[in-house]
Amino acid sequence: MNKKEGPSFEEALSRLEAIVEELEDESLELEKSIELYEEGIELSKICTQTLEDAELRIENVAEQHADENNNE
Repeated sequence: MNKKEGPSFEEALSRLEAIVEELEDESLELEKSIELYEEGIELSKICTQTLEDAELRIENVAEQHADENNNE
C-alpha cells in the first residue's frame, strides 16, 4: 500500500478507467459527473505520483549500477 494508505496504483488506475467509462454516458446527471470528475482527478494524482516515484527508483538503480561498473 502507498505511504498515504490509499489505493494501489493498479486499483487507482482501474477505478480511473471505470470513471472514464461512466463519464462517457451522456445521460449522467451533472452533479454525478462533477463528483466523478473530482474523484478522477484525485486518482490521477495518485497514479502520477506513483509513476514519478518509480521513475526515481529506476534512475537510482541505474546510477548505482553505472557507479559499480565504473569502479571495476
